[in-house]
Amino acid sequence: MKKVLFVITKSNWGGAQRYVYNLATSLPKEQFDVVVAFGGTGAAHTSPGELQAKLHAAGIRTIEVATFARNVSFGNDLKSVFILRDIFKAEKPDVVHLNSSKAGGVGALAARLASVGSIVFTSHGLAWDEDRNPLATLLIYIFSQLTFLLCHRVILISKDNYARARTIFGGAKYVFIPNGIPELTFQTRGGARSELQLRAELPPDSGADFWIGTIAELTRNKGLSYLIEAAKLLTQQQKKFHLFIIGAGEEEAALKAQTAETHVEERVHFLGFVSDAYRFTKGFDCFVLSSVKEGLPTVLLEAGQAGVPVVATNIPGARDIIDDNISGLLAKPKSPKALAKKLALLMDNPSRYSTLGQHLHHTVTSRFSLEHMVSETTKLY
Repeated sequence: MKKVLFVITKSNWGGAQRYVYNLATSLPKEQFDVVVAFGGTGAAHTSPGELQAKLHAAGIRTIEVATFARNVSFGNDLKSVFILRDIFKAEKPDVVHLNSSKAGGVGALAARLASVGSIVFTSHGLAWDEDRNPLATLLIYIFSQLTFLLCHRVILISKDNYARARTIFGGAKYVFIPNGIPELTFQTRGGARSELQLRAELPPDSGADFWIGTIAELTRNKGLSYLIEAAKLLTQQQKKFHLFIIGAGEEEAALKAQTAETHVEERVHFLGFVSDAYRFTKGFDCFVLSSVKEGLPTVLLEAGQAGVPVVATNIPGARDIIDDNISGLLAKPKSPKALAKKLALLMDNPSRYSTLGQHLHHTVTSRFSLEHMVSETTKLY
């Protein structure tokens, strides 16, 4: 039996955490002994988040790495290297499977120091695609190269990222394995709308308006500031809509302040973190992804299973799922005007775009299964 030790920086509940959870709970139990190591919810020495609770409920053993933090901290990062090295020496895993940029770099170095035989890194989007200044982008690019060099295999989850990684770095260590999700159970449209209406404290007549939803960690990469500006443009066009933003994160205060400054508080509703928020997806008339950078967005797979029309930014990962004007609408990234235009098209032409959700449902259910992701990853191990 092989022991697989997953490592991820944060233990909140986002796309990378869902990926780890899906793999950890789906690997054949007769073939694999699974352990998951993680930090808190962003900063060092914070309490573990939703990922820990879900893994414990599934009977998966976990290890906390208290010094793990999303942002660069030389002291904590160096401590994390030696903590992970000691964990690897004690656990003696056959495979260390790293996830997220910080866990990738720190974990790969620690695994080399511990002489781990197989080091796998899943890139949940190329880190230098993040919305940062040129110097930070250059440094991230250099450290990403070092991470890739230290790992024995690197999984890329989108076609664009796979092609670019092979072009830049070369070599046979790069493997393309797209994300997959299990079959999900959604609330009915009526049930979802009732609960969303209650959580957002909307008036009874709000159901006649166009409901837009997004589920995202409130970080800069998710491009939510552009979505709020798009909401302002739609309000100026006198569109009747409600935008539900489900999630929590470091940008929450800034985004709420922006909502107040742009006078769209009556249209934009922050619902906070909601466990298994995908359940509400059928309550939306449209799902929107405004991200600047993604790997292969799980939320689009969830929206596809729900059969809901999608507007997404035209970025790597999203293009793997959305065929523009067939299974969704793609908008220029970082452009409130482009987002508003695509959303207005759906609002004004419901019959013309009525089949978008159906086509997306077919794409997701036929091409992005959990079974395929697990099978290909098992072969790699």
